[in-house]
Amino acid sequence: MSSLTRRQFLHGSAAGTAALGLPAFHRAPRRNEELRVAVVGLNQRGQAHVNGLHGLADVRVVALCDVDTRVLARSTQLFTDRGEEVDGCTDVRKLLERDDIDAVSLATPNHLHALHTIWACQAGKDVYVEKPVSHNIWEGRQALRAAERYGRIVQCGTQSRSSQGIAQGIAWLQAGHLGKITHAWGTCFKPRKSIGKVAGPQAVPEEVDWPRYCGPRGVLPLLREKLHYDWHWQFATGCGDLGNQGIHQMDLCRWGLGQQRLAPSVLSVGGRFGYDDDGDTPNTQLVYLDYQPAPLVFEVRGLPRNKAARESRNWAQTMDMRNEAAVGATIHAEGGYLLLPNYTSAHAFDNDRRRLQDFRGALDHFQNFVDAVRARDASLLASPLLEGHLSSALCHMGNDSYRLGAPAEPEVIDAACAEPPLLKETWERFRAHMHAHELDLEQDRATLGAALRVDPATEAYVDNDAANVLRRGTYVEGFEVPEEV
Repeated sequence: MSSLTRRQFLHGSAAGTAALGLPAFHRAPRRNEELRVAVVGLNQRGQAHVNGLHGLADVRVVALCDVDTRVLARSTQLFTDRGEEVDGCTDVRKLLERDDIDAVSLATPNHLHALHTIWACQAGKDVYVEKPVSHNIWEGRQALRAAERYGRIVQCGTQSRSSQGIAQGIAWLQAGHLGKITHAWGTCFKPRKSIGKVAGPQAVPEEVDWPRYCGPRGVLPLLREKLHYDWHWQFATGCGDLGNQGIHQMDLCRWGLGQQRLAPSVLSVGGRFGYDDDGDTPNTQLVYLDYQPAPLVFEVRGLPRNKAARESRNWAQTMDMRNEAAVGATIHAEGGYLLLPNYTSAHAFDNDRRRLQDFRGALDHFQNFVDAVRARDASLLASPLLEGHLSSALCHMGNDSYRLGAPAEPEVIDAACAEPPLLKETWERFRAHMHAHELDLEQDRATLGAALRVDPATEAYVDNDAANVLRRGTYVEGFEVPEEV
């Protein structure tokens, strides 16, 4: 692809589409026709995509893509060992030129999700995209506009949305069985150990196409020991655990509250405690999203429950819990609460913690995507892109607040979190967790994030230019998210 046609392609022009030989609207497969899918990004979640799609009737994974040729070779070999054919490539744009590919399944690092989704929609492909669907608020909305403009089916990888048990539980709660909903509380208490600390930029393995890996961020120095996965803990490519594991629980909280817009304001407090490493995302964080009349509180903890546990090897079995779940969501109401402790179930309790009702069961999230593609009906999607965008954006709001903050004395944070009572309670829990680790917040200060206001209609921050820079992100030539999709 020449630089001219690539630029045309990125901006979604009809001329660019024609220059690439791509149809403006890709032909949808008939019901009894094989659905041909390419998987992009092949580590961990990518392999789950391959396995999840490979096992579905009349679905064929025909191509694999990864910028690391070692990872690509390992994945293609699995097909060869089964006597199956699959193509491999290192440039997603080559896949999008092919008219024999109906859909792409994206499991790349977060900073590529929205851009690849937009490219795929412009190329006439349907998309399954991992969470979070974006790396900032604006590009998530741009991806949604692209899906709508090109009539594409786009599913977000928040698979709890395919749980009929959770859906039934939330519907039961919203029907008023426990009275008025008062607030939602999400937790991501998941063990995250140090990623190590390097003395300077590391050599990028020769098997990796580093410019394509960095994509919209531009060519960056590699400042971590482990190339793969640990990108989650650096803001240039990831979103911390708030946007990694936490988005699942954030999505459940927003779903339970019945909110279909961004919260009007946000405040975050956090830090990276317990070790000094190359991560710059917080491993301990609180986020207060001031939805009215019922706010949303979120907590992230990457350290176990106390210092003794931190000094042991067994972190996984020593994480804090809330309502018997380390990673979960709780929707509180006047007469009790609905606990969502996993991806497939919901449990209703009264205020005396007596279990009232259980809701269980889940369907296959990949199958749901395939069914919607075959029917050409986005309304069949369990987790359409709009839902993924809104929940991703809430995570970005929390991180934007944190990134614009500064380390503060605990008394200053006390004052900032004195009201409302729910925020005060969450900060007190934060302080107690630090005390359990014998961490002195006078010395190891937490970052008090900026208090940000949002216009839910425009999804822009109000009277804060620095926040709106984070909301929009920055892009290098050849990897721009287009203004007009």
